[in-house]
Amino acid sequence: MKFSGFLFIGLLAALFYFSFTIENNDVSTKNGNAPEIELFSPKGKLIKLSDLKGKLVLIDFWASWCGPCRNESPNVVEAYSKYRNAKFTNAKGFDVFSVSLDRDVEAWKNAIKIDNLSWSSHGIDSEGKAAESYGVNSIPTAFLIDGNGNIIAKGEQLRGLNLHITLDKYLK
Repeated sequence: MKFSGFLFIGLLAALFYFSFTIENNDVSTKNGNAPEIELFSPKGKLIKLSDLKGKLVLIDFWASWCGPCRNESPNVVEAYSKYRNAKFTNAKGFDVFSVSLDRDVEAWKNAIKIDNLSWSSHGIDSEGKAAESYGVNSIPTAFLIDGNGNIIAKGEQLRGLNLHITLDKYLK
């Protein structure tokens, strides 16, 4: 009887965990295009996803307080360094558009410095509007946008080694 009680509690815990961590990346878009994102940078400047049109862009949803996000940062930094000047089919170069779900601006700015996130497009989405428009309900999560602004990959395809494998598919 004790064992089945522990098993039942374990199953409930597993169901609870997966119900809150499964990525729901159903993005409602017009013509397959990625929704526009407009956020403020660490210096208070308005940045737009559309400013990167023509490039292959990784939209990376993360936060300074998210351990798995911070663990993924070195991989994103490596991909940015490796592919930023690469030639892709349907894109000129590679860039990252970081979308932080932080509410603490100083923690966000410090994480950018500490993790050496060297690209220039960092925005804070403290109200969660960009995350909502992309259907993001867990982080880290990412979307890959081609030069025309179409979503061509998302989720686990863009984490760890899979990010490099996915980017390699689009190289010229």
